[in-house]
Amino acid sequence: MTARRALAIAGLVAVAMAFVWVIRTAPRWRSTTRAVVAPSPTAPAPPGRKIKARLFYISESGTKLTGIERDVAYAENAAEQAREIVAAQVDAVAEPLVSALPAGTTLRALFLTDNGQAFVDLSREVVVGHPGGTVSELLTVYTIVNVVTANLPAITSVQVLVDGKEVDTLAGHVDLRRPLAKNLAWVQ
Repeated sequence: MTARRALAIAGLVAVAMAFVWVIRTAPRWRSTTRAVVAPSPTAPAPPGRKIKARLFYISESGTKLTGIERDVAYAENAAEQAREIVAAQVDAVAEPLVSALPAGTTLRALFLTDNGQAFVDLSREVVVGHPGGTVSELLTVYTIVNVVTANLPAITSVQVLVDGKEVDTLAGHVDLRRPLAKNLAWVQ
């Protein structure tokens, strides 16, 4: 066997092992994340002016997000509207929906810059309650990034903060040291 062929086989084995590791560490959303009973997103919203917003929840497969339209309170400016949308996203959901955000996570603050960047400050529960795993973390991060950027086109990127501070990551897999743009590849 030539050295080139041995190296190619070793590479294939490494890729196969990585694939098996990803599958084994994929989130077990249905078994580890409990849905908290709350008003259904299809239920009518309380009185007042509303807009339709697309919120994101874990798909049936547990490896993608699915978008659900929901009534959200109308706000006069982009920053307030973004706060309303993210607040609706972090609210507890009723079955069969499953949130990618750990239970107890709350929106602490949300700020917008003039160049279309949002800073979304979440409570520490987003880290301490996170189940871990690459796919789980990607779904959590892109739930927040996509809910803001998909509903408010003027916002082009989102910087996730935890307890008012920049963080490197939520669970060790997604680099949060820079703002992230919309990524609908995680949405089915």
